[in-house]
Amino acid sequence: MADYDVIITGAGLAGLTLARQLMLYTERKVLVLDKLENPPGKSQKVGESLVQLGGYYFSKTLDLEEHLLTHHFTKYNLRFHFPTAAKEQDYWDHVSSASIRTQSNIATFQVDRNLLEVELMRVNRENPRFTFIGGAKNIQVQLAEDGGLHRVNWSGGSATAEWVVDASGRPGILKRSLSLAKPNNIRHGSTWAWVDGLVNPELLSRYSHKERLVHRKRQKLGNYPFFLATNHFCGEGRWFWVIPLHGMTSLGLVYDHAVVNPEEVSNGRKMLDWVAKEWPMFAEDFRKRKIVDEGRFVDFSFDAQQTISAKKWAISGEAGRFSDPLYSPGSDLIAIYNTLIVDAIESKDVARLEAKCEFFEQIMRVMYESYVPSYSISYNCLGDAETLTLKYTFELAIYFGFFVLPFTNQLFANPQFMKTYLRKFALFGPINKNLQMFLRDYFSWKKAQGLTVPAEPVHIDFYDMVPLRMSEKLFYEIGLTVPEAEDVLDMHVERIKEFARHILAHVYAVVLGDKRVLLNAPFIASLKLRDTSFDPARMREDYARHADSDQIYAWNLNPFALEEFIPQTMPEVTTHDR
Repeated sequence: MADYDVIITGAGLAGLTLARQLMLYTERKVLVLDKLENPPGKSQKVGESLVQLGGYYFSKTLDLEEHLLTHHFTKYNLRFHFPTAAKEQDYWDHVSSASIRTQSNIATFQVDRNLLEVELMRVNRENPRFTFIGGAKNIQVQLAEDGGLHRVNWSGGSATAEWVVDASGRPGILKRSLSLAKPNNIRHGSTWAWVDGLVNPELLSRYSHKERLVHRKRQKLGNYPFFLATNHFCGEGRWFWVIPLHGMTSLGLVYDHAVVNPEEVSNGRKMLDWVAKEWPMFAEDFRKRKIVDEGRFVDFSFDAQQTISAKKWAISGEAGRFSDPLYSPGSDLIAIYNTLIVDAIESKDVARLEAKCEFFEQIMRVMYESYVPSYSISYNCLGDAETLTLKYTFELAIYFGFFVLPFTNQLFANPQFMKTYLRKFALFGPINKNLQMFLRDYFSWKKAQGLTVPAEPVHIDFYDMVPLRMSEKLFYEIGLTVPEAEDVLDMHVERIKEFARHILAHVYAVVLGDKRVLLNAPFIASLKLRDTSFDPARMREDYARHADSDQIYAWNLNPFALEEFIPQTMPEVTTHDR
């Protein structure tokens, strides 16, 4: 007889949330091991931003809503900021922004990871089926070969279990012992620090308190506290986060190795000094801040060959795969992986378990790989408000429909739905990759034309992009049957295809300097979603074949949502165009 039903190696976020999910939804007896005597320890933990799927998982699935609302800040979406050409830099007068102005119907949070993990440990320990052993050094897993019990050994102890789940983080106990490490194409680094007090972008200004209250930019930006957002201060291939926690602020730079030398930002103070040169409005504030903790990853992204097996082992969190912190996907993937792992653990039939694990591995891989083109191909788009808006709103609309909708409807472990889901999601693989390359090259063209840093700030509301605003309404589609969810997904697929077509047409309109492009029915219908490359000379030829048509394309969206970026006259052809 096994000592435990499940042994989890690691008392970090992935391990403690999995234990919590097992405590709530199964009758399994769980042991969690960690090398620390009393995790999470003294060092502050990075990864504090939750978006909709992760927010739903922590607050609803794991029933931590009261704790999150009491001890952590609710989040005001993601906000992106861009510099203008002004010599000085005032937040209100010289900084462009792109954001969603309204709050999400699904609560999201800025979490102090340490406080959250302490709470997870507390609620888990209330359950008599939960055991924690700290100070477990040199953990080694002996997987059973014959369907028997796995044995986990550590300095001073040993235990057996039917299932072993590795949630050990980057050390990756199972990935290392089973030689499952796999590289990816993302070569990004990050340096971060926590400083005392609240860094509030609204205050980085020459305006007085009274003047800020009635600044006319609020007509576009609103009155909700901007500091509650995950604020991104962006540049080509890089971004700087500002995340509020109670009593301190998390600050971090994420960068492509091609645009930032890791040694120039090798510690917290050097990183803040580097950011203050690029964003001078931070300089005075940063000089006064005390760094209370810091950290660094020179190269943080990786893959895994496999993360779940019918031999009754699995991997969750950073012990398996990690892509990039842009858009805060880490907690989302933990939520999806843990949900599939719990479902597998509850499977009693051997043949059914084998089929499930093969299918679940496919789902896990697809969900991870869907992020990779965004990070490996078009990271340069962070250097331009318009291009990032095209990129992000498309990606976010896909996320609302293909990540949040099935998760809130408890469908990720439903094989009937997920088989249909994967077929439909696969349609966007080549479309997304083509679009990422198209926007990457569009940014490079804009940069060569001197169009990425405007003289005056622009402020974009992402929900002006109708397909994204309509996708957000999926948050209210709860309790769907499988046929109902499939019907909703069908409508979403058509919406996203139209969105991709609009993005291509908009870029053509900018390059040609002609708004009529956005209404030309035969031209718009001719655009190939999987095979349209950015080549200005070729694009002019493409449009010329249809330029005389007076047929109007019947959009289900506002084709002029980003009209301000379309020039009134056609830009001159440059050497870069040719």
